[in-house]
Amino acid sequence: MPTAPALRPCEPGDVAAIAAIYRDAVLHGTASFEIDPPEPAEMARRRAALVEAGYPYLAAVAGGEIVGYAYAGPYRPRPAYRGTVENSVYVRGDSHGRGVGRLLLSAVIDAAAERGFRQMVAVIGDSANTASIRLHAALGFRHVGTLAAVGWKHGRWLDTVLMQRALGVGDGGPPDAR
Repeated sequence: MPTAPALRPCEPGDVAAIAAIYRDAVLHGTASFEIDPPEPAEMARRRAALVEAGYPYLAAVAGGEIVGYAYAGPYRPRPAYRGTVENSVYVRGDSHGRGVGRLLLSAVIDAAAERGFRQMVAVIGDSANTASIRLHAALGFRHVGTLAAVGWKHGRWLDTVLMQRALGVGDGGPPDAR
């Protein structure tokens, strides 16, 4: 991948490639605690729900192919959490270590701030996922906790690392109406 990928809003036609990236992450990784990869139709439903609700959902394209995607979605469903989002970033295996995740996460942070969100939370599967932890730290997230042994996957217990960063004015005022 000689040049940086282009970022753009995720389109419905991207879902098959996104589902393939996520499928690999579910089957072989620990970033997601899902056990069975969702079918493309379910991934399309999830994407549409986020986009229709006004959350950012981005795709990274290199050489005409989707090499990664990222989005922000609701942290929790209760109204008091409306100013807080949770991010997700997934990169195709052959594009790991090439800055795609950083590009995507940085853009999702900016897009969420532009939409008026005030806090972003990263719920990182597996405390051994040092690449994701370092990426989030490099982009201003701070470690706020670790939930020990809360997920069972691939025959072992996994931790969840919680990281957080302020968006816009953060807690310097009430959340924007949503």
